[in-house]
Amino acid sequence: MPQSQTSENVRDLFVIGGGINGCGIARDAAGRGLTVTLAEMSDLASATSSASTKLFHGGLRYLEYFEVRLVREALIERETLLRAMPHISWPMRFVLPYHKDMRFEGSTPTSKLLNVIMPWLKGRRPAWLIRFGLFLYDNLGGRKILPATSTVDLRSGPEGEPLNDKFTKAYEYSDCWIEDSRLVVLNARDAVARGAKIMTRTKVTKAERVGDLWEVTIEDLNTQDTSVVRARMLINAAGPWVGDVIHQKLRINSTEDVRLVRGSHIVTPKLYDHDKCYFFQGTDGRIIFAIPYENDFTLIGTTDADHDDPSVLPVCTDEERDYLINFANGYFKSAISADDVVWTYSGVRPLYDDGATSATAATRDYTLKVDDAGGAPVLNVFGGKITTYRRLAESAMDKAKAYFPILSDKWTAGVPLPGGDFEVSAFEQLVEETAQNYPFLTPAHGRRLVRAYGTEVRQVLGKASSLADLGTAFGANLFEAEVAWLIRNEFARTAEDVVWRRSKLGLRLSADQISALDDWMRTHWADVLRKDAA
Repeated sequence: MPQSQTSENVRDLFVIGGGINGCGIARDAAGRGLTVTLAEMSDLASATSSASTKLFHGGLRYLEYFEVRLVREALIERETLLRAMPHISWPMRFVLPYHKDMRFEGSTPTSKLLNVIMPWLKGRRPAWLIRFGLFLYDNLGGRKILPATSTVDLRSGPEGEPLNDKFTKAYEYSDCWIEDSRLVVLNARDAVARGAKIMTRTKVTKAERVGDLWEVTIEDLNTQDTSVVRARMLINAAGPWVGDVIHQKLRINSTEDVRLVRGSHIVTPKLYDHDKCYFFQGTDGRIIFAIPYENDFTLIGTTDADHDDPSVLPVCTDEERDYLINFANGYFKSAISADDVVWTYSGVRPLYDDGATSATAATRDYTLKVDDAGGAPVLNVFGGKITTYRRLAESAMDKAKAYFPILSDKWTAGVPLPGGDFEVSAFEQLVEETAQNYPFLTPAHGRRLVRAYGTEVRQVLGKASSLADLGTAFGANLFEAEVAWLIRNEFARTAEDVVWRRSKLGLRLSADQISALDDWMRTHWADVLRKDAA
């Protein structure tokens, strides 16, 4: 296979991994004046970062593990991030039905403490403790935009209508939704706008220290060409493969390790009519969410199961699917079955191995470890939550400052991502303006485009005055103009990139339609890029 000469240009940072942590770090670093190259062996957000439960949340259940710092940081971040991306993130209300049979997960510190001081509870979650937890949740993060917790009478009102009659009382609190894979792409785009180089479908095959630099060998998986990039510092944000990079690519002896935890979700047709989410607590101490999804569906998840090998594609097993179905059926009046499941997805969380006894108990906090014993430094990134990705990136830059002493100050808080330069309260106004400027769009089509692209919807649609001006129609209101935009600006290469990560139109397109889209993209990809360059 051909090999290029080592570039004479030396980059400040080389980032391995195009998930939310890698792209968030690349954006932050580029905005501070560092030269950055990022390599992702597949598409952006192709693994963990597109398989989350799609929430910006503090992690209410983590309070049971006394992870107060993590929860507080995440709660503060909710509103910081909401302001920066009001097109792909929005507030949601969560309904937590209460009944006396709710129990703690047995290994939590809270459960162990109450078993000692209040043994008569026998592992149950008392109502007063849930309310105290929600009080903390309301106040730890300096909440300003989101409304506080309230009590709901489920015997009246839409919240109780789909639930079993035994549930008469609930607590309602605030968190936020996030389009997770679009968040990754927008961070990558902003990194590029600030000078970073983002390379998708580019695999790191080897990295070695040569003097005070890293020499990183990369392979373009489309052409099989290889080249070497030199960098002053390496960031290992490879997600589930972080351990593989440490031991196989960098060949570093390290006691730090990753714990892979699989989280699976199921999607069903819409199970209720209101726009609130449910937080369900099980008799086994676990929790799941039931969330309005893509207008016509309900998302249910997640599970926690150890996953041994990152090279094994995570899938929702029949056992996990049935677990989620049975869990939800304990709450909903109308039972669902496997026949109601229209889609499943599963992701692997690369958690820091803290020796926890169960996958559920493993810490969701992030851990950053620098190794510079052999010369040039490498920063290994373990764990983290999508909600705290921006703070993780800032912490990574705090570590990097020892090697780049002139590094400028933090800057990302409050700086909008592409398309997010409008007020949180102005979303409906932007939808209305889009309808006025492009009256040929159906309301659902226009709203979807504003949700995806925010103020950049004008660039996606351009001067179009009819659907015909948008070019080839692929189905589900997806047209050539939008696909070309995604190719030129958002690193899209295949139909899967478009219908499962840049959007969720795969839920609405047939297999034949997706195949036709893939054929079109394969045929026109190079021409679209050449036209853009011209």
